[in-house]
Amino acid sequence: MNRSSRIALAFLVTVALVGLIAWLVWPQPAPPVPQPVPITRPVSGAAELTVTPVPSNDPIRHPVQAIETVEPAPKPLPALGQSDARLQQELNALVGRKNVQTFVLLESFVRRAVATVDNLGREHAAPSMWPVHPTSGRFATLKQGEGEIINPDNGQRYVPLVQFIESVDSRKAVQLYAALYPLFQQAYVELGYPKAYFNDRLVAVIDQLLSTPVVEGPLAVALVDVKGPIASERPWTRYEFADERLQSLAAGQKMLLRTGPANHRRLRVKLLDIRKLLTKAELPPAIKP
Repeated sequence: MNRSSRIALAFLVTVALVGLIAWLVWPQPAPPVPQPVPITRPVSGAAELTVTPVPSNDPIRHPVQAIETVEPAPKPLPALGQSDARLQQELNALVGRKNVQTFVLLESFVRRAVATVDNLGREHAAPSMWPVHPTSGRFATLKQGEGEIINPDNGQRYVPLVQFIESVDSRKAVQLYAALYPLFQQAYVELGYPKAYFNDRLVAVIDQLLSTPVVEGPLAVALVDVKGPIASERPWTRYEFADERLQSLAAGQKMLLRTGPANHRRLRVKLLDIRKLLTKAELPPAIKP
């Protein structure tokens, strides 16, 4: 099986869901800085995504060409808009059709993956852009004193997804990511970053996720009160961390915390493995191996 018969970053974006990911502050160009222009790009089958481009004149920090590859050379790449069928074949061959149907949303997969990775390091990662299906079940809490904590059993919801992520061969996944990289880079340019490099962003987001503290004790949460004449149909989506330091973390970091300490540690091991394959650069000093 050649390297085009391998998964293309599926486990990285699933990590986004469970929490599938400290990103370094995205470098800004020296002044003067051009005024960013919001760009709206529709994705078939999903809500429109509005983004603000971040100009960058910085040199590439983590070139994809440095990633270890295998022979023979892959088949010619399809156009970005026609890449879903190719990715479905690769995923079915590697992890099985049942796993693909259970976890992966194939429509506009590359665009969704790029948008999700980029959003993990920001305040909000829109579920409408996830390239995998949301975890089943409902976020659960317990009363403790006058407040609430995350139910310790809540992490069980994520176990099947974590096991799926662990089952993916990291080396083969990263090798195919390198082979398909032009598609990811094109999607990143379309997202509003014509002078930025997606692999740099990916490594930065992974570093951010790796910097997320593993919290062993109960995590206090509070339900945000939204006033209005119409009751919320999904109130469990309005919980925030009571600790302002945790609530100020990026979307991907807060997702990791919600999975529970056991899942968090397992995902962290996978992220470290992936990072070693993506780049030879050392971990930032604040991150412990």
